[in-house]
Parts: sequence; structure tokens; C-alpha cells
Amino acid sequence: MNSPVVRLVVRAKDEAPKIGRTLEQLAAQTAAGQAEVVVVDSGSSDGTVEIARSAGVRVIEIPPESFTYGHSLNVGCQDAKTPLLAALSAHAPPLDDEWLARLLAAFDDARVACACGFAKAPDGGQLSAPFLQDADHARAHPYWGYSNSAGAFRAHLWREYPFREDMPGTEDKEWAWHWLQRGMLVLVDPSLATAHSHRDDGPLETYRRARSEWKGFASFLELPPYGVRDLAHDWWAVQDGYSSHLRARVGWRRVAKLAGAWRGRNAA
Repeated sequence: MNSPVVRLVVRAKDEAPKIGRTLEQLAAQTAAGQAEVVVVDSGSSDGTVEIARSAGVRVIEIPPESFTYGHSLNVGCQDAKTPLLAALSAHAPPLDDEWLARLLAAFDDARVACACGFAKAPDGGQLSAPFLQDADHARAHPYWGYSNSAGAFRAHLWREYPFREDMPGTEDKEWAWHWLQRGMLVLVDPSLATAHSHRDDGPLETYRRARSEWKGFASFLELPPYGVRDLAHDWWAVQDGYSSHLRARVGWRRVAKLAGAWRGRNAA
């Protein structure tokens, strides 16, 4: 049997309704024989751990109070022998059985430090083809790029520079930023997208997520001041993917995101 070439680190907490499907989808990948799967659980109490173990994967449990995104990923990667590492949220199953094969193929280009997939372009439109982000593009679009919700990265780069464990969010963007400034590239390919969504999150969780993300950005980027006037402008004028400005203005999800962004940026 050939040695695996990628370790998939699945982060989980109280994901019993969804982790089973995610692990089934990973087992069904045409490239499943090239991967090993590790679940890092941070204090589930709903049967998540038992579901993962029944699927035959290794489970690493960490205390919930120790959790940060960076810490959980570093723990999951620490004893890997594979040349590639991948991060996957437990609620982000692949959309088809060729997803992993495409993800591995992304690293045929030696310049690629990390790769992920989603459909949103830097301008807010739809991304229809693979895009290679370099440092100049990242400086022009610093809030867009690599995501650990479903992405992979080179193990030797991670060993040289692990994910920061002091960040409440955006540890993925910071890690990619580090390597972009050193001449590496980030591949964003919509064909690498998974069924990842936070639409089930309520207003408070949406607010907290946005707050954490912007506090994370502030830990490695020079953010411009963002006052109440800026918040009001964005609420009124920015459509943010909604079908109309009216829908953007009355949507509670966007209001929660903007409030979290304002709080996170100013707290930082």
C-alpha cells in the first residue's frame, strides 16, 4: 500500500448532524487511498466523537478552552508525515468524489503554497475559473483569499511557519499572507468548493464570527479607521451579493455581520 500524500484535518465541535456525511464523502473520494483523515474535536457533547470513531478515523480531543482555529489545526498536523496537509470544517462535505483529486492536482505547480475553493470573486461577483493570487493582488484585496474551511497547504511550509494560535480568526489569511510576501502563490479554484455554509447560524453567532474575523485581520494588517459613518455607509450603499440594495439593508444576517465587523475592528 502506498503512503498517503495528504493528511486531512477535520475540525469539529458538536457537529453530529453533519460530520457523518462529511466523513462518508471523504471515504468515497477517488483519491481516498492517498489520504489519511484526522478529526480534531474541541469538546463535543452531542456524539460527534463517537460518530467519527465509528467511521474508522483517528480522533484527537483538545480541551474546549484551548481552542483557536490555529491551535486545532496545528495539533492535527503536528505528527503528519505527508507532503501535503489539508483543513476541512466538519460541516463542509465535498460536492463530488473528484474533489480531493482536484485539490491534490493544484500542487503540481511548485509556486502554490496553498489552495482552496469558493465562487466569490474579489469584486463580489462570481469566480468562474481558477485564479492564482500573488502578493500584489493580495495587497489590493487583503480580505479575499485562502480559506481553511476547505483548503490544503504544503507541509514543509507549515513546519517552517505554523498557524498563529493567538488569533480569534483569519489564521488562514495570515498564513497565506506570510507566504505571499515571500513569492509564493495562492490558488483559488471554484471547482475546489465544498458544501460550506453558515446559513444555519443565528444572529449572535453571525455577529461573533464577523467580530472574530476582523479582530484577526487587525492582528496582521494595517486597517483604516472604521467609524459609525463608515458602518452606516456600508449598510446603505454596499449590496454585498444580495439581489438588491433593499434586501441588503433589511437582511438581519448582513446587519449582524456589519455590527460584528465594526466591533471587531474597533476592539482591535
